[in-house]
Amino acid sequence: MLMHPSIDPVALQLGPLAIHWYGLTYLAAFGLFFFLASRRLRHQPFASVRAPAPWSLKDVEDLLFLGVVGVVLGGRLGYCLFYKPGHYLAHPLEMLAVWEGGMSFHGGLLGVLVSQWWFAHSRGRPWLQVMDLIAPCVPTGLAAGRLGNFINGELWGRPAPADLPWAMVFPGSGSLLPRHPSQIYQFLLEGLLLFVLLWLYARHPRAPGRVSAAFLVGYGVLRFVAEYFRAPDDYLGLLSGGMSMGQWLCLPMVAAGLGLWVWSGRRRH
Repeated sequence: MLMHPSIDPVALQLGPLAIHWYGLTYLAAFGLFFFLASRRLRHQPFASVRAPAPWSLKDVEDLLFLGVVGVVLGGRLGYCLFYKPGHYLAHPLEMLAVWEGGMSFHGGLLGVLVSQWWFAHSRGRPWLQVMDLIAPCVPTGLAAGRLGNFINGELWGRPAPADLPWAMVFPGSGSLLPRHPSQIYQFLLEGLLLFVLLWLYARHPRAPGRVSAAFLVGYGVLRFVAEYFRAPDDYLGLLSGGMSMGQWLCLPMVAAGLGLWVWSGRRRH
């Protein structure tokens, strides 16, 4: 049985300025996105696009900026409405208190969808082409975020058998029960594994929407599985069917991905 190392969340203190590990993982996520999206421009069909204009690094910069806005606004709004709607509807100004924590991946995804629709509309590009470009570049950012969760000792897992070699005690959980290090599971599944699968799949030309569909289904399935090892939020617990809120939010995501996959295949023919 292992003990969580209780890493100081502050990576560097420069006078009154505190640089947190979690903030650094966000910077790493954005840097990885820019690097990978730049490489995606060499793949088809993006390398051959000439109208309304060839893809460029300036486009990647704009995609990243709008994506960050979408992640922050959508992630915060999604957390407030998906996880604590009663509280935040009664105290709407607290939605602005992002420094108190509380972000939702599924809300962030919706924010990104809207922000990238705006980019596509303003540039005269097909929305699905935009989404197919960025989809394989997202999982490494998710991996960075889960690493930040582990460093902070948050979002720990459900109790694990004491003889599990990698079972870990998280002091922040308020108990000495050995738990699954679910942040690492999610780092490996939704982050690294999903990245490898999507990147390999997306290297060859696919019908418009197929790469985006693969991301939706892949993330939804892997997150659904990982949730069985992650402790549900105390204020929610398990919901209908013995599933967590994260699992319930994954179901429409997988359904949308399957629908997009089928639609894309029929449209191609």
